Amino acid sequence: MTAVAGQAALEPLQLLPDALNASFKLVPAIMVSLMLLLFLGIGYAFRVADTEDLWVAGRSIGNVENGMAIGANWMSAASYLGMAALIALSGYYGLAFVVGWSTGYFILLIFLAAQMRRFGKYTAPDFVGDRFDSDAARAIAALTTILIGFVYSVGQARGMGLVGIYVFGGDYVTMVVLLMAITVGYLALSGMLGATKNMAVQYVILIVAFLAGLYAVGFSQGYSTIAPQIEYGALLSQLDAEFTEPFATGGIYIWVATAFSLIVGTCGLPHVLVRFYTVESERTARWSTVWGLFFICLLYLSAPAFAAFGTDLYANSVGDVYGASGMSGAEGDVIVVIASQLANLPTWFVGLVAAGGIAAAIATTAGLFIAASSAAAHDIYTNIINPEASQRQQLLVGRATIVGLGAVVTLFALDPPALVGELVSYAFSLAGLVLFPMFFLGLWWENANRQGALAGMTTGLLIWVAAIVNEVLPAYVGFLSAGESGAIVPLYADIFPAIGAALAGTPIVFAVTILVSMATAEPDEEIKRIVRQCHSPEPMGQQQSAEEVAATDGGTDAVTDGGKSVADGATED
Repeated sequence: MTAVAGQAALEPLQLLPDALNASFKLVPAIMVSLMLLLFLGIGYAFRVADTEDLWVAGRSIGNVENGMAIGANWMSAASYLGMAALIALSGYYGLAFVVGWSTGYFILLIFLAAQMRRFGKYTAPDFVGDRFDSDAARAIAALTTILIGFVYSVGQARGMGLVGIYVFGGDYVTMVVLLMAITVGYLALSGMLGATKNMAVQYVILIVAFLAGLYAVGFSQGYSTIAPQIEYGALLSQLDAEFTEPFATGGIYIWVATAFSLIVGTCGLPHVLVRFYTVESERTARWSTVWGLFFICLLYLSAPAFAAFGTDLYANSVGDVYGASGMSGAEGDVIVVIASQLANLPTWFVGLVAAGGIAAAIATTAGLFIAASSAAAHDIYTNIINPEASQRQQLLVGRATIVGLGAVVTLFALDPPALVGELVSYAFSLAGLVLFPMFFLGLWWENANRQGALAGMTTGLLIWVAAIVNEVLPAYVGFLSAGESGAIVPLYADIFPAIGAALAGTPIVFAVTILVSMATAEPDEEIKRIVRQCHSPEPMGQQQSAEEVAATDGGTDAVTDGGKSVADGATED
């Protein structure tokens, strides 16, 4: 385990950053308030009345807009705040997050984006349920999606609260409750269509705020001129060994485990995969992934520089960065804002940087809540409980899920178990263990079957739950006793660390799924034809799915301008 993760597991997280100027600031408060009103206005303007717009934005989003939405949806408080925090507090180990969160998109681009779009459903659990012809698999995927949304969003709510107290002052609890209420309000109204339109705006705000802060801090303090992403290297010799020395705060295994879990977790996150269902075609899905990776790298290549600047400024202005009396986790989580503050930048400018953090947290929470609400309303309620559900009933269940999940996330964010970046990483580990193997094998091996999927998903879920119980819960549940390492069973934590359980766990899930599939009956030929259609070079209509095309003469149909397929003189709606 890393020093940061170990500390979080051993004792409750300090909630408030002492070095942050937590007082009401008029101009930043006006800026953030106007920004929040803008989000609410966009949500109202693009409010939805049917499930097509609520879940997949009518499949009408273009590649650049979807790329910006991917960037905003992806660059959460964990990226905007948490990545710099993890690098500042754990140095070289923090680079595993840059590597993992970036590399995952290459896997998505090559193996999943276009194929998922061709499959053409509404949600990630929808894919699992239909591909493996199993309501049980759909239910496990849906519950996993909701669990991912919960774990991931706790980190976002914490980020909102920390940044909010810089702008509005007051206390942490009030800021978490206020900002989460605003987020839930506009999401329940707007759905995926309004959320996507908002995400494009949110990306512009967060990337302008982050890069402006980085350049201003670097230039004003003499760290950099025109390329802080490169020039910050000259500063490394002045920083402590904990920042620069490889594996000083964690061994090679935990570094690789973390990076691997983030890579496969990226490919298994439902709120990421659903972005490919919102676009017009598989070609748009590919190009939106390319654009998304470009927009993401603008921030990811800059985060290490911001962490270095903030670490040096903290050491010179506040005190020791490392050790018992060093920078707290709460201070690390807002190092981007603290660096701007310690650089003596104008208050309104620091407020802009803080606003970017709020925009990043809200954008990702939006994607997570929409994915969770669609899992509850579409996959569990409509497909399993009430197949005759009307659109009105689905919308009500979806919105109720958003409100309920928002309340639970807010409650847990008041006393979170770890740093923002770590909280999010637990969700990635879960996605990489349970969902990624199903997405990959479901699209690339036509013989993967129902029994294999159920066995694999159950195995992955058990590995993850055991890792969380082993490491994260002991400090918060009195009857669980942990040793000095913070884990109940240190050996299990060494092999399956909560933050990187997918390194050892995902190959096990793959093996279980493959072996059980080989030992049981092959899927129906209809399922195999759908899988083959996901790799067909023939274009499909905007509203078509691989299932619809494969049902017409084995998938050899043509496509009309209306998005309908024609085969042997028959028209397929």
